Amino acid sequence: MQPPEDFDPPIGIAETLEPGLRRIVAPNPSPMTWRGTNTYLVGTRGLAVVDPGPADAAHLDAILAACTQGQEITHIVVTHSHLDHSPLARPLADRSGASVIAFGGPQAGRSEVMQSLAASGLAGGGEGIDSAFAPDIEVADGDHITGDGWRLEVLHTPGHIGNHICLALDALCLTGDHVMGWASSLVSPPDGDLTDFMTSCERLRARDWRRFFPGHGAPIADPMSRLDWLIGHRRAREAAILQALKDGPATASALAARIYTDTPAPLLPAATRNVLAHLVDLKGKSLAAPDGPMHAESPFRLS
Repeated sequence: MQPPEDFDPPIGIAETLEPGLRRIVAPNPSPMTWRGTNTYLVGTRGLAVVDPGPADAAHLDAILAACTQGQEITHIVVTHSHLDHSPLARPLADRSGASVIAFGGPQAGRSEVMQSLAASGLAGGGEGIDSAFAPDIEVADGDHITGDGWRLEVLHTPGHIGNHICLALDALCLTGDHVMGWASSLVSPPDGDLTDFMTSCERLRARDWRRFFPGHGAPIADPMSRLDWLIGHRRAREAAILQALKDGPATASALAARIYTDTPAPLLPAATRNVLAHLVDLKGKSLAAPDGPMHAESPFRLS
């Protein structure tokens, strides 16, 4: 899915999306973040700041400037601990006095399979983990974060990273990087887990939503179609990998070069991590297996 070229919001300006919901786009555009990280302001008096964003002084000033007379920041909620979402949480907490709320630190929610891979030496793929992130308050799946006239339901949605949460605001959902408004999410072991990602997609799909508000890109007006696209996209990648493995064992990087033929060269490392996530998932399904111990460049074969 190509990013919509008409999504070109002003940077650093709070825009109203729904009653009691505003968005400020951070000044961190890139091939992985599109126009930048979406920071959301929930409420009309006591505000929750969701995903304060990267460590950027101008963005911190923009968030504080969005608090008009009679408004104050009472909660800071982080969907996950990647460097484009969480580092500004602590400086914002210091300036506002609000507590930082999240599922947990960078390794929270990591599946047993990924814990084992990390213990064997598999490191992240450069997607930018905020290793110092530590919330003041940890929340669990099903908890409610309640403020001045608003309530956010916590939905633990591991996959993009183990500590990822989505936040339900009635029939709206702030989806972080699990469902984005311009591309499919990166799933990079050992922080990302494709098996968990697909389960989280199905979980979101089991509920009725009116709109999604992602961590990057425009609001999603048809959440079910977007989830169907994400699920179908992953299933198509799986089918392409299985087809390629019929020609013999191959590494994740070799498979990515064969399958992601339209991907610019700078994004091929991320594509390789996505393929590795599929291979780990296929191993769990007993459809593929590594030749020897599993690591980033293990050759995989059909089981």
